[in-house]
Amino acid sequence: MTPPALVCQRRWNDPDAVALRAAMTGEMRQRYADRLADPIHLPDAQAIASTSVAWTGVAYTADATPVGHAALRWRGADLELKRMYVLPAHRGRGVAQALLDAIRETADRLGAARIVLQTGDRQPDAVRRYEVAGYRPIPVFAPYDVLPYSRCFALVLRPTLTLPAKVTVPA
Repeated sequence: MTPPALVCQRRWNDPDAVALRAAMTGEMRQRYADRLADPIHLPDAQAIASTSVAWTGVAYTADATPVGHAALRWRGADLELKRMYVLPAHRGRGVAQALLDAIRETADRLGAARIVLQTGDRQPDAVRRYEVAGYRPIPVFAPYDVLPYSRCFALVLRPTLTLPAKVTVPA
């Protein structure tokens, strides 16, 4: 059986990656079109710098058609999942799962404590996909607190060890 997609590491500025991010931006502008006064992305000054990206993956079909994108950038000990997107015609075919598997494998290999992400309130399909994959809601973190409809999630990869308080035994 042919896998739904092969995820390959690419440069942030790879033409396939750039085209998929542009498609995502176009779809998000339509999805949030009635909220023109509210930003759907951070201002350009806070946009992702290519130098901050630790990994970019593009999902390809068996005939080498680029159909999905995701990237990771460092945020302290965490990796932040950025710009996860699957072309609408390829949704429901396992592409998102292939991307999430590659993301988790990469984050494990890089030693991240968690994967964190931000999405919007009009992306219930994405929220469901993340929750099924084990991501749990967390408070909205900066800089996304300026985006009024943000929802943030995290997947713990390496739980921090919490030691019990030192117990003193009376003599």
